[in-house]
Amino acid sequence: MCGIVGAIANRDVVPVLIEGLKRLEYRGYDSAGIAVVDGGVRRVRRTGRVAEMEAAALAEHFTATLGIGHTRWATHGGVTEGNAHPHISHGELALVHNGIIENHEEQRERLRALGYEFESQTDTEVIAHLIHYYRTQGDDLLVALQKAVRELDGAYAIAVIDKRDPERMVAARVGCPLLVGLGEGENFIASDVSAIVSSTRRVIFLEEGDTAELTRTAVRVFDAADNEVQREVHVSDVSLASLELGPYRHFMQKEIHEQPRAVADTIEAVIDNNGFTPELFGRDAATVLRDVEAVQILACGTSYYAGLTARYWIEAIAGVPCSVEVASEYRYRKVVANPKQLIVTISQSGETLDTMEALKYAKSLGHDKTLSICNVPESAIPRASKLVYYTRAGAEIGVASTKAFTTQLVALFVLTGTLAKLRGLLSAEQETGYLDALRQLPGSVQHALNLEPQIIVWSDRFAPKQHALFLGRGMHYPIALEGALKLKEISYIHAEAYPAGELKHGPLALVDSAMPVVVIAPNDSLLEKVKSNIQEVRARGGEMFVFADADSRFGESEGVHVIRTPRHVGVLSPIVHAIPVQLLAYHAALARGTDVDKPRNLAKSVTVE
Repeated sequence: MCGIVGAIANRDVVPVLIEGLKRLEYRGYDSAGIAVVDGGVRRVRRTGRVAEMEAAALAEHFTATLGIGHTRWATHGGVTEGNAHPHISHGELALVHNGIIENHEEQRERLRALGYEFESQTDTEVIAHLIHYYRTQGDDLLVALQKAVRELDGAYAIAVIDKRDPERMVAARVGCPLLVGLGEGENFIASDVSAIVSSTRRVIFLEEGDTAELTRTAVRVFDAADNEVQREVHVSDVSLASLELGPYRHFMQKEIHEQPRAVADTIEAVIDNNGFTPELFGRDAATVLRDVEAVQILACGTSYYAGLTARYWIEAIAGVPCSVEVASEYRYRKVVANPKQLIVTISQSGETLDTMEALKYAKSLGHDKTLSICNVPESAIPRASKLVYYTRAGAEIGVASTKAFTTQLVALFVLTGTLAKLRGLLSAEQETGYLDALRQLPGSVQHALNLEPQIIVWSDRFAPKQHALFLGRGMHYPIALEGALKLKEISYIHAEAYPAGELKHGPLALVDSAMPVVVIAPNDSLLEKVKSNIQEVRARGGEMFVFADADSRFGESEGVHVIRTPRHVGVLSPIVHAIPVQLLAYHAALARGTDVDKPRNLAKSVTVE
């Protein structure tokens, strides 16, 4: 959500800012702007796409060696140019901000009493005026920032420039991601490394409560107590190629088709290790995992559905009680702590605020067995966890998650195998069987991708619909949930998912010829039960779209359409069946003409409540 980029250099930084904002478009936004110091402070803002703001900046001949930029996802105040960032105080100081300031109303009243006038409805403008106020009291830019943030409640990532101090930029973070990029004679600030990867790969991840001061030749970082500290320099492995569309129409399409490679890369360590071992999760994993009595999975959205799938594996294979909870609910309820419970957080970005806060809450209760499953190295949630398993999906740009989901499932299956082995519940023969299944998984995913032409035919029938129902049983019920989420996210067709056995307990009332029903029907022990549920739908005139396995005896008939995925792959079947529901959502959205990569009202990295 929202994106920040800033630069100070000996060259014109306006192209750097604009390119950075384009790289951040995937995060979700509704307006964009830049501000530069060029004698005075100049600003250009537009609602809509970055390209519109870029055209205005070029028309106004923006050039500067110091500047900041922002893509905004509206929280406080509507989608208007006046609410877009950057915000300026008294024509002297410009600021961009990600996050939410919870005490902004109190600060607004205080600043009004001091003579400040407000031009926007945002909480952000409060920060700009507060820093400006401390500047008027004689503080330099860094000290003014440090004083101001002590008075803020909430989450924020901030970058500030001032025409009275054209040789520096300052920044701060609490709760929201922010990093510093290190160049030669130039330095950068960004909320995401993708914004600056074309200029540098050397980055410093600011920690909770840090402030920073950037000049062309130096970067200084200060902790929450304003003590100067040294933070580790990391070399990012994000490639420019991963941020480009290549031959694909959309990033979502590209990322769906990258799943065989993403899955192969994620299981590589297990295959190379020739088995499930605690060391796959970190140096201390053997100690942390050995006496685990229960697993608590915390996640949001698609990651939550990955956790729901894993619950079936963890309980059936590892014999460990497993609960899965939406992170935003867990963090606000009284929890009965169990020191021997493993807390597993799942997040593609590693910056999901609700998940991060849920992890903090769990740790405050005394939970020290923590594991993060994440796709972004050195992000906040892995840094706060004792153990980590990185899904090697590569950069995921499309807002609707695809390859992150399937690689999360792979990681959770590896955790299942490891827990089962530690508990003596995994024989050598079973381990060999699971490893063989993992080796074959990328090929099975590719076979599922080969169903795309058949799914395109189905998508044309979905495009005019307003509602859809998804059904699944057992460990495939979460795949039905994920299929419904994908369809509504990007095509805006209202879709709901139910366990197929629940059909007669309510949802059957909705079924008619206008509501397509998608069924996940693998060739497992529940297949006959699913067939009975299908008959219930057909008896009410519903039209069925069934994803079955190649080796299941499941025939087409009037009103029952069948696409056969590869042969049943056992416990890993949910991963393979995730592919066709992703393709169905993608092509239905194409047929409806929606903005696939940037669905309305949604953001990629959700860093606010």
